[in-house]
Amino acid sequence: MHAARHPASARAGLDAHRQRARLGGSIAYPSNMSSAFWDQRYTGDALAYGETANEFLTRMADRLPRSGRALDIGAGEGRNALFLASRGLDVLAVDQSEVGMQKAQRLARQRGLTLRTLAADLQEFDAEDDSLDVVTSIFVHLPASLRAAVHARIRAWLKPGGVFLLEAYAPDQIERNTGGPKDPSRLAPLEVIVGELDGLAIEHRAALVRDVSEGQFHTGEASVVQVVARKQ
Repeated sequence: MHAARHPASARAGLDAHRQRARLGGSIAYPSNMSSAFWDQRYTGDALAYGETANEFLTRMADRLPRSGRALDIGAGEGRNALFLASRGLDVLAVDQSEVGMQKAQRLARQRGLTLRTLAADLQEFDAEDDSLDVVTSIFVHLPASLRAAVHARIRAWLKPGGVFLLEAYAPDQIERNTGGPKDPSRLAPLEVIVGELDGLAIEHRAALVRDVSEGQFHTGEASVVQVVARKQ
C-alpha cells in the first residue's frame, strides 16, 4: 500500500483538503492497478487517454456550477480536471500516480490554467464536508468496497446544490476489447452505483453502448454507465 504523497504543487493549495485513513481500511489494489502500473502508463510525452475531456463530461457541463471548488478523482494526466479549470472552477486533481499528476501540472502551465494536484490513494484521501461544488469520476474503477466508501464520502463532500458526475464501464464491457479493467469486480451495474449515492438527487442515469475515443486505451464501441447526481 502506498502512503499519500504531498508534492509541492499540491501542498500550498490543499486548503481544506486533508488526508485521513477513513476510506476502506486495509483494501489493497491488485498489482496491475498499483501506482507503479499507472506511473509506467503515464511515462512519456504522449497522453494515454488523449488531450480532450471526456465526451459525457463536456456534454453535461452546463449542469455543473460555473464557479466554486471541484475535485476530479482518478484524474490520470489531468484532461478532465483541466476542462473543469477552463470553465472557471478551482480544481483539485487526485490520482495515485505521481507521474500523472506531474504531467497534469505541465499541461496546466502550457494552457495557462491553474490546477492543484495531489498524488494519493483514494482509500487515504478525504475532503472537508460541504466543501465541494463539483466532483467528477471518469472511468475510475475501484474495488467494490472502496468504491462504495468513496461514493458515501462524496455525499458528504458536496455542498448543497453540488453535483457529482460519473461515467464508468459497465459489467458487460469485460466482453469487449475496447478499454477498461479485466477484473469484473471493478465493473458495477448502474443500479449498484445509484444505490451507493442514496441521499443525492439523480438527475441523469443511463446504461448504454457508445463509441468511446479517448486515446489508445479507450477506443471503440463500449458499454458504459452514466450518472449525474445533485445534493439537495
